[in-house]
Amino acid sequence: MKKAVCIISGGMDSAVAAAMAKREGYAIVAVHFDYGQRTETKERECFRLLCDDLEAVERYEIALPFFTQIGASALTDRSIEVPTRGIEPGVPVTYVPFRNGIFLSIAAAIAEKEGAEAIFIGVVEEDSSGYPDCREGFIHAMERAIDLGTKEETKISIRMPLVHLKKSQIVSTALEIGVDLGHTWSCYRAEDRACGVCDSCRLRLKGFEEAGVNDPISYVD
Repeated sequence: MKKAVCIISGGMDSAVAAAMAKREGYAIVAVHFDYGQRTETKERECFRLLCDDLEAVERYEIALPFFTQIGASALTDRSIEVPTRGIEPGVPVTYVPFRNGIFLSIAAAIAEKEGAEAIFIGVVEEDSSGYPDCREGFIHAMERAIDLGTKEETKISIRMPLVHLKKSQIVSTALEIGVDLGHTWSCYRAEDRACGVCDSCRLRLKGFEEAGVNDPISYVD
């Protein structure tokens, strides 16, 4: 049975990427990171629901408390406000320093241990918030580094099936392959009802609007 390690945040993009891996015939080894993010509890809840949906053969919940120690991001440092005025030029304060590089390194260790041949990550380059660690070139560089830093017989590809899609296309793909988007969460600020005004909520809502369907999660009125 071929395996894929899927990094699943609990958000829409990673859920769709993991579902695409399953459709390709991979057994899913699901990995989630608790790193002190504001919506940590809700994201973990969604991860567990998605693991059930995906019939994951293994699931890992990894604690990375050092992100709150270094701060530098509105997601992990509550003294920094999450922006609500809309997406602005440049790298936003919600960027968590080198987060995907660290996630991929840990996922690679798990993949080598599990004998997995692929890592799936739901990075989106064109319609994202401008995070540098979501770029295709960066992911390719990480793949090369992982190849150099693992055993000779270990061969792990990093798959990013959504990297060139827009949010509306991701919504449409999710509906096409049967992803329960009610089991996903995108809001940066709240865990009960999504705020609707942070960058992540705005991108999600725009995607649903352009896809012509309603978002199944609840938002603040």
